[in-house]
Amino acid sequence: MDKLKRVLSGRDAEEPSGLAEVIDSTSLGWGTRVKGFIACFAIGCLCSILGSCLLWIPKKGLVLFAVFYTLGNIASIGSTMFLMGPMKQLKRMFEPTRLIATIVMLLCLILTLCSAFWWRKAGLALLFCILQFFAMAW
Repeated sequence: MDKLKRVLSGRDAEEPSGLAEVIDSTSLGWGTRVKGFIACFAIGCLCSILGSCLLWIPKKGLVLFAVFYTLGNIASIGSTMFLMGPMKQLKRMFEPTRLIATIVMLLCLILTLCSAFWWRKAGLALLFCILQFFAMAW
């Protein structure tokens, strides 16, 4: 059965290399990938909703909103890594057709936290969160 898998996957060598064995032994099954995707995506949605609710708290609301909204977006991006794998996800994010959206999104993630923690500008933090949303949708 292993020989059939090697032939069908294009690795028809007699013995797989040590690196191939490590990669095969650490890869997740499809069910585990789907469960990881659902869990990570649910955590991302929960953090984003929680951040939106915490926006209305006086004084500390902006910082909490920026942190939770940004963590929610990072978790949502991380959830798709379960489905296709981290390297394939990174390669797709930095394809020429998606490069601008990726750079804008990563820059807005950083600038959202900077505007909330250091600059203390509510308008800028909100603007960068909106730009994060549009960059992820793009």
